[in-house]
Order: sequence, then structure tokens, then C-alpha cells
Amino acid sequence: MDNSATDEIEHLRRALDEETERCLQVQKQLEQANRGFEEFVSIAAHHLREFLRDVAANSQLMAESYAGRLDSDADRCLSHIRDGVARMQSLLTDMVEYAVTDTGDRPPSRTDMEAVLLLSMGGQLNDGSAVVTHDPLPAVMGDSEILTKVLKHLIRNALEYCGTPHPRVHISSKRGNLEWVFSVQDNGPGIDPAFHDRIFGVFKRLHGKECPGTGLGLAFCKKAIECLGGRIWVESTPGAGSTFYFTLPPADQDFSE
Repeated sequence: MDNSATDEIEHLRRALDEETERCLQVQKQLEQANRGFEEFVSIAAHHLREFLRDVAANSQLMAESYAGRLDSDADRCLSHIRDGVARMQSLLTDMVEYAVTDTGDRPPSRTDMEAVLLLSMGGQLNDGSAVVTHDPLPAVMGDSEILTKVLKHLIRNALEYCGTPHPRVHISSKRGNLEWVFSVQDNGPGIDPAFHDRIFGVFKRLHGKECPGTGLGLAFCKKAIECLGGRIWVESTPGAGSTFYFTLPPADQDFSE
């Protein structure tokens, strides 16, 4: 190899090293900016919650102190105040959850989806009318805390918007070549195909204010699953229920099946 070729290779090597160093610096700056943003969101939400607790406490105190002495309009106003505070508190919780969704310095690890499902079920079947069943679930590469929130949102979404006296939800999974495909199926009213992509957007809702929800639950699920290297989508037709699917890498990394 002549000297000119050697010099050219050395020049390209130095250029590659410089570009790699520049990319690492940019990545470091982005990580710092992200940590700063997450800290700002958490602190702002903390202060807002304090203000909301004051409003909630004082409106409750007023309702108790003046019970029976207020006219119907005043009672209705107090009820609207308490309802508004509850909605704002729920919105703040979901906003913080969405904003800080990231595995951060926690690399994906072996996660038992049976345990994740058990954690996600806490407090969601209080009225006794809903039935949630599941097939045996596998272990995946993921994050237990994040996946617990994902299943909690998907199950809560299915139960709240079911529209029938006896909501039913079934969770199952099947093995693909390079991933596990999970499904959360309900017996609700279904979703028009025109809205299948829209429902995963931030603050996108298909129901009015009379229905619970902040419009961030499914957006969180999409961000969380994609952060873990998976995909999420819905298959549904009006009147036939909905099935939400999401994928995750297998824990064993054995793709011979």
C-alpha cells in the first residue's frame, strides 16, 4: 500500500473519530436537557398539587360548614369545584407519568409478565361487576415498573369505556419469531377504524367530559412500549369490542422456535 492510500485511510479514521466524539457530546447534551426537563415537570407538578389540595380542602370545609344553609346553585358550584380539582389532580399525575416515561439508566431486564399483571390489577375490580381473565403470560425483556403502568392503563381503558353492565377483559400472548405479541381484548362498543391511530395521540379522546380520562393513557402506552423496543396498535370494529396489541422482546433470546 503506497503512502497516499495510507494517508487517506488515516485521514478517514481521524474524521470518523471526530464525528463519533461529536455525536457522543450531542447525546450527552440531550440527556442533560432531558433530565432537566423531567426535574422541572416534577417540581412544577408538586407545587400545583399543593395548590389543588388547598382548594379541595377549603371547598370541602365550606360544604361541611354550610351544609343545609346553601341554595342549590351554591351546592352545584361547590360540586363543580371539587370535580374540577379531582380532574386536575388526575391530569397532573398522567402528565408527569407521560413526561418522564423513560428507562433512563435502567437497561431492559428479564420481566415476568404474570407478576406485572398482578401488580397492574390493584384496585381495578372494586365494584365486582367486571371480569378480567388471562392466559399464562411469559417473561420478556422490559421494565417491570413501566409495563405495570401500561397494563393498568389498558385494563382501566377497557373497563371504563366498556358501556355494558358486565365488562370483560382477557389478556393473552403468542410467540412470534423475534417477539412476544400481547393482547388485551374487551367486550366494549368497539372503535371506528378511522380513529385507530388518533387514540394514541396526546390528549386525543373519543368521549366527552362526562366520561373519565385525561387523554394521556394510551399516549403513555405508545411511548412506553416504543421506548422498550416494541409496537402497539388496536384492532376493532364498532359493536364488536376492541383488542389492543403490543410487542416486547423475549427474555430467552432464543429465536429457533
